[in-house]
Amino acid sequence: MKVLVIRFSSIGDIVLTTPVVRCLRKQLPGVQIHYLTKVAYGSLLAQNPNIDRLWYLHDNLEEVIDNLKKEKFDCVIDLHNNLRTLKVRRALKVKKTWAFPKLNIRKWIYTNLKVNLMPDASIVERYFEAVRPLGVKNDGLGLDQFIPPQQLSNRDIPMSHWGGYVGCVIGASLNTKKLPVAQWQAFCKLSPYPIMLLGGPEDREAGNEIAAADPIKVYNSCGKFNLTESAELVKMAKVVVANDTGLMHMAAAFQKPVVSLWGNTTPGLGMFPYYGQNNAYSRPSPLSVIMENNAVGCRPCSKIGFDKCPKGHFRCMNGLDMTQVNQAVEMLWKEHINNKKQ
Repeated sequence: MKVLVIRFSSIGDIVLTTPVVRCLRKQLPGVQIHYLTKVAYGSLLAQNPNIDRLWYLHDNLEEVIDNLKKEKFDCVIDLHNNLRTLKVRRALKVKKTWAFPKLNIRKWIYTNLKVNLMPDASIVERYFEAVRPLGVKNDGLGLDQFIPPQQLSNRDIPMSHWGGYVGCVIGASLNTKKLPVAQWQAFCKLSPYPIMLLGGPEDREAGNEIAAADPIKVYNSCGKFNLTESAELVKMAKVVVANDTGLMHMAAAFQKPVVSLWGNTTPGLGMFPYYGQNNAYSRPSPLSVIMENNAVGCRPCSKIGFDKCPKGHFRCMNGLDMTQVNQAVEMLWKEHINNKKQ
């Protein structure tokens, strides 16, 4: 059987599809797995041994469709489920094609009426609904993230951080998912551990502001490393503190302890750190601590995010208690050390 899996973007969403790919490989003997994604995210999947061939969307969707037609797929699994992926599915004319349920009406009700009808389960569980007709089931082993052999060495990391550090993911796709600089500064002052700031070039300036408070304890790596190198920095961290963003899901894939910070979005939308057996609330993971301001009645205000708070106060993030965040990090750090000794 030749299967095409589709997920165009983005970092976290693609990482969250990896259990489906692994279970297709393990549970369907002789299966050939092809994966279609945007070229910008190819490095996330390039090392994945469960994928036989990667297809990249550049700008021309028609061109990639023409090439895919030649493959004569037996099955298409759409884990993006938007208008463009629907166009791909229809053009390929494959009889066996399934898409995962996006639950957009429930999301609208949650973000607009504040009535939560979403299941307390990871979006991964909904991805598996798309492969249920094939008899493929979740093996409960969590996410996968494969990176090239070690690219970084001690010379890429300050000596002060060689013994371990807290990886702080300060970036996100939209501002209402980002913990403000002043809040990061407060956390860094409280933390007794070395801190590695993680993010892209667009986060460099904010990282400089945060690191200025203590340039020895806080190292700003934002924009210095590519995506796979940043993934390695996540893997090397003792504990990860992260906004609702892609590196948070990478941390879960590496089975790292994660303190996740929630602003205008909520874990109830299904995008919380997933380790294979956990839900956000009813069955939490011992590796995950969720920090959210439930006293703010206007959240979630969007399933994705905004450039700025629609109400102007941004209390969902400004109201997070950095003392509690630090306490959660200290607890997970000590547990990490104890587990290593066992």
